[in-house]
Amino acid sequence: MALVSSTSLLQAARAGGYCIGAFNVHTLEMLQAVVEAAEEVQSPLILQSTVGTVKHLGPDYIAAAATVASNRSGVPIALHLDHCSDFQVIMQCIRAGYTSVMIDASHEPYDHNVAATRKVVEAANAVGINVEAELGRVGGVEDDLVVDDRDALLADPDECARFVADTGVHTLAPAIGTAHGIYKGDPDIDFERIARIASKVSVPLVLHGGSGIPDAQVRRCVELGMSKMNVATELRIVFSDAIKAVFAANPDENDPRKYMIPAKQALKAAAIEKMRLCGSVGKAKDFRP
Repeated sequence: MALVSSTSLLQAARAGGYCIGAFNVHTLEMLQAVVEAAEEVQSPLILQSTVGTVKHLGPDYIAAAATVASNRSGVPIALHLDHCSDFQVIMQCIRAGYTSVMIDASHEPYDHNVAATRKVVEAANAVGINVEAELGRVGGVEDDLVVDDRDALLADPDECARFVADTGVHTLAPAIGTAHGIYKGDPDIDFERIARIASKVSVPLVLHGGSGIPDAQVRRCVELGMSKMNVATELRIVFSDAIKAVFAANPDENDPRKYMIPAKQALKAAAIEKMRLCGSVGKAKDFRP
């Protein structure tokens, strides 16, 4: 089937009390691995690329690969641009065929965040795709995005409701204590804050910083209303470690297929575990035409 907007996928996830994994991919093999995982367990899937990956590969290459994968697949797949503050890059991705984009102006004052988000929503609504925005600031490091822990501000539930009303945004990523990257200790997630935001906001909520959160805490976040979970760093580590293992055993290996195949297999297994954790296994059937 063709690539789909993530809006309907995430609305169904919120209504059904489960979550959809959004996996950042940086190579064709990573993309293939998570698509194969979704097909094996019949899960809806959101493919993501960072701005850095878009600049590295080109939005048209990424969209073309995702389109081929989706056309060959029987599960619904959306293609999402993660954390972007550049309107021109967002428009390039929309024109290339992305079906979901994130405008991140969370580092700006509230009124600026609203104006920037509303501008992207207007453009996206014209072509029927999803827009995600962030309120508060998620700490940690992802791609070239760095937020010091001291500057990571948690989202205010009332402001979340006002922000959705002011912008018309389709999905919201509120800062609730998670961080990008791998946690140095246990994450300090404000579960009560998630519950309060979910009670005031009708749109699906997004859990950023999904790498390394203990399983029980992920399940609790999903129960409270998180409908999308971003996973990036954990996947890169699994993929890279599998490649390193090949070279450790055979330092002279020079056939990329010999190290990419085990890397794909390792990533596929990790993605399946995340899909099981999110509760999205078997949900693809709900979206077949």
